[in-house]
This record gives sequence, structure tokens and C-alpha cells, in this order.
Amino acid sequence: MSERIILIGPPGAGKGTQAARLAEKLGIPAISTGDIFRANVAGETELGKTAKRYMDAGEYVPDEVTNSMVKDRLAQDDAQPGFLLDGYPRTEAQVAELDSMLSELDESLDHVVELTADTDEVVERLLARAQLQGRSDDTEEVIRHRLDVYAEQTQPLTRIYADRGLLRQVDGLGEIDAITGRILAQIGH
Repeated sequence: MSERIILIGPPGAGKGTQAARLAEKLGIPAISTGDIFRANVAGETELGKTAKRYMDAGEYVPDEVTNSMVKDRLAQDDAQPGFLLDGYPRTEAQVAELDSMLSELDESLDHVVELTADTDEVVERLLARAQLQGRSDDTEEVIRHRLDVYAEQTQPLTRIYADRGLLRQVDGLGEIDAITGRILAQIGH
């Protein structure tokens, strides 16, 4: 059974943790734009240098860079039986681009899972993560800006996917296993 899933939610809602767990349970790759950007930053590639400027300011990397990267990734063999997108799409323009990519591959989405989380809880999570991992993109000012950008640009996507009957909202707070269980129940597993 193929599964094509988008995991959406504010920064710090636990998308990365849940994406890895769901990908393993469902046998599909988790495709995280954030991980790809950070790998390029660490490798000091041209994409990484460009991405770092935006990430350090709490801004999104431009669509044309992100879209081409995601298109290449979805065309790889391991994504043919399905995939879980974490961090993409983030804008209405990216929704349209993803629709086009999937149409070219003669595929469609099965579910869009939105992890919901309290803003203050998210800020605390990200500040703790910044201390543990030494992430330059996780200062309180940048975190709050990222949450504002999310609310402005990404949250409207939930309306699009709700109108298509694909949106499943799941509380992203609590024990990791419980959250995974809630997600699996929402997507019929």
C-alpha cells in the first residue's frame, strides 16, 4: 500500500521526530527540506551558503531552490512506493508546484497531517534544542519570527488541504509514542 503524506505544523511541533518514526513504520522515506538544507550548510555547498543566509534570519529559502530540490528527490526510486514530506510545501505557490510534480508522476497525496502545538511550548522546545545542538537559527527572536512567518504563509495551506478532504489535525504535545499513535490512527493504520 502506497502512502504519500505531508506532515505540517509550526517549527518545534515535533515534525522531524514523528516523520522519522512514521517513515520507519510505513516503510517510506521521510523527505525533510530542513535536513537537506542543513546538510548543504554543513558541506558548505553553494545551495548551503544561500540557504544559511535565509535560515539564520528565520526566513524561508526561496521557492525555486526548494522546488527543484524536492522534485529531484520525489523522482528517486525509494520514493516511488510513497513518501512523507516534512517541511514542504510551506506556501500556496509550493502547493501548486507539488500538485504539478505529482501530476507528472501520476500520483496524488493520501493525507496531510497537521501537528498542532501551543506557541509558548514550541518556543521552549526550540530554545532547549538550540542549547543542546548549538543551532544558530534558534534564538528566541528568530524562533518567534519563524512562528509568525509560519502563521502568515504556511497555516493557510491547511485550508486548502481541508477543502480537499486530506487534512488530519493531531495534537503534537505529549509523549512521543502517544503522538505517533494518534497520527497512525488518523491515517488509518
